[in-house]
Amino acid sequence: MDILIRSYRSSDEALLIDLWRRCNLVVPQNDPARDIAAKLAFQPDLLLVAERNQSIVGSAMVGYEGHRGWIHYLAVAPELQREGLGARLMTAAESELRKLGCQKLNLQVRGTNLDVVSFYEQIGYSIDDCVSMGKRLT
Repeated sequence: MDILIRSYRSSDEALLIDLWRRCNLVVPQNDPARDIAAKLAFQPDLLLVAERNQSIVGSAMVGYEGHRGWIHYLAVAPELQREGLGARLMTAAESELRKLGCQKLNLQVRGTNLDVVSFYEQIGYSIDDCVSMGKRLT
C-alpha cells in the first residue's frame, strides 16, 4: 500500500471532508470545516492525513494539552478498511504524542460501534472504567 502519512495542507480540505462523510463521521452538530479551522488554530501539525495517488484516504486529528492525548476523526476510506491503514495512522499519532511528552492517549467511541471498539482493542487499547461527559458550549 503506497500511502504517505503527513500533516494536513489547506488544499486537502474538500477531500478530507468528503472522506469524513464517506466514513459517517460528520454529524449535524459538528461542522467539519469549522472543526478543521479550529484544529489549524491550535497544533495544526497534528492534523494527520494519509495520501494515496493525490487523494486523501485516511485521517487522524490528534490533540495534546499537556496532560493527555486525544484522537478525533480517525478515518480510513471504506475501500481500504481492514488493510492496516488505521493502525498506521494510530502509530503515527502515538509517535507525535510521544515527542511532546504525552504519557497516555484517550479516545471516545460510541458504545454501539462494536467494530471500532474491536479495532482499538486489537491495537492495544482497553476500555477505561470511567464516564464520558460533555457540555456543548456552542
